[in-house]
Amino acid sequence: MSPAPGAATSPAAASVPPDKLPGLAPAWSRLVTAGGHGFHLLDNGIKDASVTLVCVHGNPTWSYSWRSVISAAPPGVRVIAVDQLEMGFSERTGTTRRLGQRVADLGTVIDALDITGPIITVGHDWGGAISLGWAVENVHRLAGVVLVNTAVHQPEGARAPLLIRMVRPFISWICVRLPLFLWGTTVLARPPLRKALRNAYFAPYRTAQRRAAIGDFVADIPLEAEHPSYDDLTAIARGLERLAEVPVLLLWGPEDPVFSDLYLRDLKARLPHADVHRFIGAGHLVVEDADIAGTIHRWVEVDPSPPTPAPGGRSPLWAALDARAADDAVAITEASYGGNRSMSFAELATAVRHVAAGMAAHGIAKGDRVALLVPPGIDLTIALYACWRRGAVVVLADAGLGPRGLTRAMASASPQYVIGIPRALAAARALRWPGERISVTTLSTLHNRTLGVATSLPALRAIGQGSPLPDPPVDDAAAAVVFTSGSTGPAKGVAYRHHQLQAQRDALMAAYGITGADRLVAAFGPFALYGPAMGITSMVPDMDVTSPGTLSATALVDAVSAIDATLVFASPAALTSIAATADALSSAAYQALKGVRMLLSAGAPVHPDVLRNARTLMPGAEAHTPYGMTEVLPVADITLEGIEAAGNGNGVCVGFPVAGVTVRISPLDRGGEASDELTDNPGVTGEILIRAPHMKETYDSLWATQQAAATPPGWHRSGDVGHFDDQGRLWVEGRMADIVTTAEGPVTPVGIEHAIESLPGIAQAAVVGVGPPGTQQSVAILRPTDPPRRPRLASVDRTDAVRAVAGVPVAAVLEVPRVPVDRRHNAKIHRGQLADWAEGALAGGRMSSP
Repeated sequence: MSPAPGAATSPAAASVPPDKLPGLAPAWSRLVTAGGHGFHLLDNGIKDASVTLVCVHGNPTWSYSWRSVISAAPPGVRVIAVDQLEMGFSERTGTTRRLGQRVADLGTVIDALDITGPIITVGHDWGGAISLGWAVENVHRLAGVVLVNTAVHQPEGARAPLLIRMVRPFISWICVRLPLFLWGTTVLARPPLRKALRNAYFAPYRTAQRRAAIGDFVADIPLEAEHPSYDDLTAIARGLERLAEVPVLLLWGPEDPVFSDLYLRDLKARLPHADVHRFIGAGHLVVEDADIAGTIHRWVEVDPSPPTPAPGGRSPLWAALDARAADDAVAITEASYGGNRSMSFAELATAVRHVAAGMAAHGIAKGDRVALLVPPGIDLTIALYACWRRGAVVVLADAGLGPRGLTRAMASASPQYVIGIPRALAAARALRWPGERISVTTLSTLHNRTLGVATSLPALRAIGQGSPLPDPPVDDAAAAVVFTSGSTGPAKGVAYRHHQLQAQRDALMAAYGITGADRLVAAFGPFALYGPAMGITSMVPDMDVTSPGTLSATALVDAVSAIDATLVFASPAALTSIAATADALSSAAYQALKGVRMLLSAGAPVHPDVLRNARTLMPGAEAHTPYGMTEVLPVADITLEGIEAAGNGNGVCVGFPVAGVTVRISPLDRGGEASDELTDNPGVTGEILIRAPHMKETYDSLWATQQAAATPPGWHRSGDVGHFDDQGRLWVEGRMADIVTTAEGPVTPVGIEHAIESLPGIAQAAVVGVGPPGTQQSVAILRPTDPPRRPRLASVDRTDAVRAVAGVPVAAVLEVPRVPVDRRHNAKIHRGQLADWAEGALAGGRMSSP
């Protein structure tokens, strides 16, 4: 291999950065001689530190990228950020330094410093590999390892990053003679760096001679086995097994075109005990894009939480199937174009056992993640329970997230396998979702080759007929990663263990008196999956499950009639659609609905009128609206009669906590922030905290999010704001993120919205805050029953009427053609989106639709 581009560079002594670089305190700069060379480093100079963070930059950055980690360091934590030789403001030696030499350089610097306590190495980009090179040889000195968008191995079958492959033939021009590589790195920041920050990154690299090592670094990436640094990087990768007892934190910007999630998956496989946080929307310069500093320091301070222990005494999720393995009664029915398709409990139990055995024979191991991209119905039920019986972890993401949301979900969950219908498998291939692809049905050889399909569920079932059934997973084993609806930001993966899902099944059965005699129609697909776990017949009606508003009254009647349903579960949007299409029903259809004993509606606040309208169709049904979320369901429950008895109040009354669930309120301060105090005193408004045996284990690959939500330990901060009344009933007033922080104190939106919706001619209302936090003004955004074609200011009369019922000052009233809502339930209002739109519109921007 030819010499690296910077080999003939003239020597230059180490120096200190210029003054007034943003965020950089001159007092942090130090010049240190180590191994006969001069190093520049940043050091907060804490003496007798309890722990020292040694931060190593990558290419083409310098120690400046760690300034926030230094400035945010808590008392007793020393932070040192080293400029590598030939980089930043360290010495230009005139030599080429490859990976092995850079690891040795780091060791000489650490040895030259007065570090007496344990060390946590922190590395970004190729600084990650260099810091790991020192770490694996000095495990006895380690308190932890932090890695940020880096790699130690090129995964088999994967090509090197396109950006690197494009640069390699033109290193001298792109990296050295011209500052293109440096410029290209700074433009990867999300959002773009302001000019002063961009100039700070350029500061050490103003001439071609000072940029020589940028080219050397790119040339030193070992893309082939013959490369001089290949063996050193391989040794570092193999040495990671020595870190099995060392705490590790992986921080990632998933929009990185260089170190993509492919490398994160490789590191997670090598360091399975690592804590992981993916900063959605962040890229390669995640050190600039996200709160790296706060996350690192919180991780240093927080003791790891042990998994929630299984209490025991609950039956497995498939126990009801085993109990009815000889029962020819219908277990599940699905609507299809050629008529309903059904499967008995006996057939379902057999299919689950055979597919589970086939999965094991195929190589799907316990703990492997399997994404299920299958519409609710028989095939999804078989795949789901077979995964659980095998001990695989199911990944469930709603198709309503759309291609972008599903791509994010798949990247986050990193499944080893994807079971899907052809359309989903085509998306998996086109969008490069991870995982070996398995078809739900048998496809032709051409289709298998086109979609990259390895096998199918029928093939696994055939293999399983002659294979032993694997041992079942223990109750403490991981069971599922279920994604939230994305109504309050990017969808989050919520991880459950088997015992938590068992507790959820038991909580639902106890709360609603469900027995084997019940039969369920679920117009919310995921809920139908619990039918077999509860040992009851279930069916999803003929509808687009990604759009609840597509359920017609006729489709509901057909589903209820098909299984003589006693239970109906539907979202508010589905119930609204049913009521709107009820005119098409015959008297016989009404008769079929009389057998429904219970109606449940959840997913978003349910207006009493929606339940009343649904009850006119199902007069024998007791109408319930359970309160809960993806992280814990159910939390509380209330009947229509209970809602009517509670009357009007500030928010939505969701009733009393169900058995086994504890709810407390974390009071708000004047700025709308929740305190650390917990109370159940009546009338105190604050964040709703929950504790229950069926609560999630953690957020998946979102360590910082989990820490924020699990404070104090053992509780889940719901993000909802509410209060208890003097009867002990829980009221939900909105989301914490949607609180309007006025000069007079926090204002919650839901109660005001309901008061406005009581006015004639108002179909929907949203209340948002406009202006700086702490001095925000309340703005009401309305969708009239006769909506305008374009957004507009409300009339004077309507504005006066809104202000009269709101109970708080309302600065402006706007009318819009539609109010943006979530895709899963078609009911949760995107108030953040509306607030941004309203601020722009009221500031003189165009009145385009929100």
